[in-house]
Amino acid sequence: MVPSYLLSLREGLEAALIIGILLGALRKIQRVDLFLSLWLGVLSAVGVSVLAAVLLTVFGLNLEGNVEKIYEGFTMFLAAGILTWMIFWMSRQASNLKGELEDGVIKAAAHYASGKRAMFWMVFIAVVREGVELALFLTAAFFAGNNGQVGSNTIQALSGALLGISTAILFGWSLLASTVRLDLRRFFQVTGLLLILFAAGLVAHGIHEFNEIGWIPAIIENIWDVNAFIDENSITGELLKTLFGYNGNPALTEMIGYFGYLIVVPILFRRKVK
Repeated sequence: MVPSYLLSLREGLEAALIIGILLGALRKIQRVDLFLSLWLGVLSAVGVSVLAAVLLTVFGLNLEGNVEKIYEGFTMFLAAGILTWMIFWMSRQASNLKGELEDGVIKAAAHYASGKRAMFWMVFIAVVREGVELALFLTAAFFAGNNGQVGSNTIQALSGALLGISTAILFGWSLLASTVRLDLRRFFQVTGLLLILFAAGLVAHGIHEFNEIGWIPAIIENIWDVNAFIDENSITGELLKTLFGYNGNPALTEMIGYFGYLIVVPILFRRKVK
């Protein structure tokens, strides 16, 4: 629930800020006639994002054997890669986001005849990017925490996602409709560091899947076994597995990938922030 909440909060806040900034910009240039196009773009993007999440998950659940492991492994690596890129991109763009979006609104609304179509596609592309990214992250988190099986963790993941999106909407509205102010750059830096831990877990899970089919050699099958202390199938173990990629008896290459990511990416992140 915690990973899905954190992912949904971050992605949802980005989308809510985009929508709020665009609404404010339209009011500023007195083009309230474009509100309908904006909301149609938002609803269309949400629909496509939900469809993407369902298709990704259902497709993965229908696979079996090595094909399932290959699909889950690639999903983990792809989600970790996009998540890493998103963390770096947003840490740089947070302070300039409002100005760039307002410039885009002015250009989109420049012509009355094509303004509605331009506004629709501008909002759709901006929001669907966040939504499809979130769909991919939640799918990867689902497979990481549920071993490809539907269970109570699935309900928790969905609950966390809905709660995160609701919190993001509340934050977005508060920031743009009142005197409440949030240091967006600091917010994205802090959540970025937490998501780096989550992404490291995805990398480890991806390596684990490829270990099982022989695509990546384990080198040492089990470098330790602490399941007697924290069973990876227990409630605590499942939470740690979903959050941080916990494995009670990991292979050597799995740990090399995990700690290698945790060493390299934070160093690069700190340099980009500076």
